[in-house]
Amino acid sequence: MTEAAQKVEDLYIKEEGRVLDPTLLDKTLLERMPTPTGWRMLILPYRGKGQTDGGIHLPDKVVEEGQIQTVVGYILKQGPLAYKDTEKFPQGPWCAEKDWIVFPRYAGSRFRIEGGEVRVINDDEVLATILDPDDIINF
Repeated sequence: MTEAAQKVEDLYIKEEGRVLDPTLLDKTLLERMPTPTGWRMLILPYRGKGQTDGGIHLPDKVVEEGQIQTVVGYILKQGPLAYKDTEKFPQGPWCAEKDWIVFPRYAGSRFRIEGGEVRVINDDEVLATILDPDDIINF
């Protein structure tokens, strides 16, 4: 192994060393999630129901696929510059934290967290706000 490779390898800690990080014990789940920078927003995609209106239970894999393909999400956090550009948003913000929104299917960056997935999208990628995420049907 080359010297450079050994140095890069040394940057990683052993997995068993990260089993528990006591400094996170007093922080809420929301505080531990990434904080978006600039004009970006952290979105929690809607997972949908675990069963159909007719009572058929959906497999976890189907529900997870729905979350990946969804166009509906809940705004968890907004970056400090979200909707601050008055030329781009002369009427003010299109939405706020704790709003349900519709966004383009392939918008933003997706990444997995413990128990699911979140997205980071730009403030101008919001297509609409909605009251109830179940009003939007994904295909």
